[in-house]
Amino acid sequence: MMPTSPVIPLFVAVPLAGAFAIALLGKKTRIIPNGMALIVTGGLIAFSIIAMRMFSLFGVHTYKLGAWPAPFGIVMVLDGLTAFMLFTVSLIAFLVILFSISYMERYSGRWQFYTLFLLMVAGMNGVIVTGDMFNLFVFLEVAAVASYALVAFGTEKHELEAAFKYAVMGSVGSLFVLLAIVWLYSYTSTLNMADMALALQAAGSTRVALVTGVLLLTGFALKAAIVPFHAWLPDAHPSAPAPISAMLSGVLIKALGVYAICRVFYSVLGVSPQLSMLLMVLGVVSMSVGVLLALRQWDLKRLLAYSSISQIGYIMLGIGIGTPLGFMAALFHLFNHSVFKSLLFLGSGAVEYATGTRDLREMGGLGKRMKLTSAAMLSGSMSVAGIPPFAGFWSKLLIIVAAVQAGYYWFAIIAVVASMLTLSYVMRIMRYGFLGELREKWAGVREVPFMMKLSLGLLALICILGGLLLLPGAREFFLTQAARTFSVGTQLASRILGGV
Repeated sequence: MMPTSPVIPLFVAVPLAGAFAIALLGKKTRIIPNGMALIVTGGLIAFSIIAMRMFSLFGVHTYKLGAWPAPFGIVMVLDGLTAFMLFTVSLIAFLVILFSISYMERYSGRWQFYTLFLLMVAGMNGVIVTGDMFNLFVFLEVAAVASYALVAFGTEKHELEAAFKYAVMGSVGSLFVLLAIVWLYSYTSTLNMADMALALQAAGSTRVALVTGVLLLTGFALKAAIVPFHAWLPDAHPSAPAPISAMLSGVLIKALGVYAICRVFYSVLGVSPQLSMLLMVLGVVSMSVGVLLALRQWDLKRLLAYSSISQIGYIMLGIGIGTPLGFMAALFHLFNHSVFKSLLFLGSGAVEYATGTRDLREMGGLGKRMKLTSAAMLSGSMSVAGIPPFAGFWSKLLIIVAAVQAGYYWFAIIAVVASMLTLSYVMRIMRYGFLGELREKWAGVREVPFMMKLSLGLLALICILGGLLLLPGAREFFLTQAARTFSVGTQLASRILGGV
C-alpha cells in the first residue's frame, strides 16, 4: 500500500488560507500582511523539508481528496521531483517576501500584493503536487492570472501594456494546454495522470499522442519563455515590481513551464529520441538567442530578462540529454538559476529603490555607496556566468560534461561559448553599475533597508556555498532522488494506481 501523507495538500491549502486571511484583515494594519506572508512562506519551507525526508524514507506518497480512490477521485502525488520543486519554490518565495517588506512600502494597497503573491504560490504548488491533468490546468491558471495582476501592480502605462501582452500570450499557451487535455480525455476517458499514462501505453504510438504532445509542448514552452515562445518575458520583467520579477524568473517559468514539461512528458506521454533531440535544440537555441540579445541591453532588468531565457536553455539541454547525469545537472541548474536570478532581480530592485533608474549608462560607482548590494550582485553575476567556485559553475560544468559523455559535442561547445558571452554582459553590469568613479548625482545614495539587505545576503550566501550540494549526502537527499523520477518515467503510473 502506497503511503498517504496529509502534508501534501498543505502546500496548496496554507497559501490559499493565508491569501484569504490577508484579504480579510490586511486593510486594518500593515503588520498583518507582512507577518502572515512570512509565516506562510516560512511554513512552506518546513513542509517541503519534511516532504523530502518522507520521500527519502518511504518513497512516493499520495493524498486522496474526498476519499475517492484513483482514477475516479482527485489524487495529489509526492515524489522526488515534487519535493525538490516544492522546496525551491518555498525558499525563493520566503526570501522574496523578506525583501518585499521594505521594498513595497512605496506602493499603496500592499495587502493586495501579498494576497496575489500567495495565490500565485498556491497555484505553483498545485501544479507541482497534482496527479490530475485538469487540475494541473486549473492551478496553472490560478498562478498565471495572479502573475498577470502582479506584473501590472504599479498600474503605470508601461506596466499595464506589459501585463496585457503577457496575459494574451499566456492565454494562448493555456489554450494549447486545455485543447490537449480535452483531446487526451476524449481518447483515454480519464484525467488522472497515472491512469492516462497506462491507457496511452496500452494504445502504443498513436497520432493522438503526437498531436497532443505538440500542443502541450507549445503551451508549456510559452509559460517557460523558451525561444521562439519568449516574446512576453522581456516586457513583463522590467515592468513588474522587483520581487515579482524575481518570482517570475526564479520559479514561475520553471513551475508552470519546465516542471510541467518534465511531469507530463516523462510521467504521462513518454519521451522519444526525437523529443529529446527537440528539447536539446530548443535549449541551445534559447541559450544562444538569449545571451546575444542580453549583450545589447542597457536596461538592467531587461538584460536580466534575456539572461533568464538563456539560462532556461541550459536546463532544457540537460533534460534533453536524457542521462542520469544530465537530469541531475539540469535540476541543479534549475535550483541555482532560481537563486542567482532572484538575487540579481532583487539587486536591480535595490538599485532602482536607491537611485530611481535601471539604465546602466546613468549609474557608475554605486559600489562605494551600496557595498552590500554590490557584493551581492557580484556573487549573482559570477554564479550566472559560471565562475568557480560559485554554484552556477558546478551545474553548468555538469551539463557540459553530460553532453560530452552522451556524444553531443557541438551542444557542449555552444554551452561553453554562451557561458563566456554571459560573463561579458554580467561584467558590464558590474563595470557600469558599481565600479568606477561615483557620479556626483549619486553622492547622497544610501544602502537599502535592513530586510532588503538580509534577503540579498542570504541569496548571495547560497550562490557562494551552493556547490556543497554536490557532496555525497546532500546530493543524494536533494538532487539524485529527484533526478530518479525521470528514469522511472511512465512506470510511476503503475506504482501510483497500484498503491492508491
